Amino acid sequence: MKFFDCNAFFGLPSLRPLMPAPTTDELLAEMDRAGVERALVWHIAQHDGAPRVGNQLLAEAIAPHPRLVGCWTVLPNQAREFPPPAELFRQMQASRVAALRVFPNAHKFLLNTVSMGDLLEAMTMRRVPLFVSVKRGMAWHDVYNLLAEFPALVCVICDHGCWGEDRMFRPLLERYPNVYVDTAQYLLDGGIEALVADYGPRHILFGSGFPESYFGGMMMALRHAQISDEAKALIAGGNLERIIDENLSTDLTDETD
Repeated sequence: MKFFDCNAFFGLPSLRPLMPAPTTDELLAEMDRAGVERALVWHIAQHDGAPRVGNQLLAEAIAPHPRLVGCWTVLPNQAREFPPPAELFRQMQASRVAALRVFPNAHKFLLNTVSMGDLLEAMTMRRVPLFVSVKRGMAWHDVYNLLAEFPALVCVICDHGCWGEDRMFRPLLERYPNVYVDTAQYLLDGGIEALVADYGPRHILFGSGFPESYFGGMMMALRHAQISDEAKALIAGGNLERIIDENLSTDLTDETD
């Protein structure tokens, strides 16, 4: 089984995590120890510091490591901190960055049509995934409001936890075709099996939450889940590979803003 982690970061956060990985070398060493083949990663400075600075640190850090794919952070662009969407997507592709994250609570903005409509519409059209964390960055009502405005957006909901969160994300899986959930905090006995039975395996992504959680916890849960080998392979990496590699290979040369 090939594991492609959708939810890992590196750098030194303001609060020490379980197993800090200050650099990509330390991150890759932990991936090797656990048996994770690839990872979609972000730099903690994208959250704790300035997104533009964190994005640059991420791009420079992953450049020598083809096993790592980047996930940048964006903000509302009324202050022109980022290029227009088409140019942003070109810069992402040149830097092996295939997805975007937002942290509205930490960065003090509302994620909606008024503040970020142009970018969200372009992301929907180009199928650029947006990663949101209900542990760090967005409340559930914000996720619901976002998807009501952009129902075709490719949206990956991370860090949703195990205490009754199914009641929050299952309605979204039923209504919106491009919503995915990760496994990082889904420490629920029989949870993976129940999700696969009700919705199939195509909208579940393996995510570790590293370095705030071990890689191995959800790897073990998935390996021992009572689902088919084909379903395990999709969750472990196949689903994310489909989403990410399609995005990285898209021809952007003729796109204009």
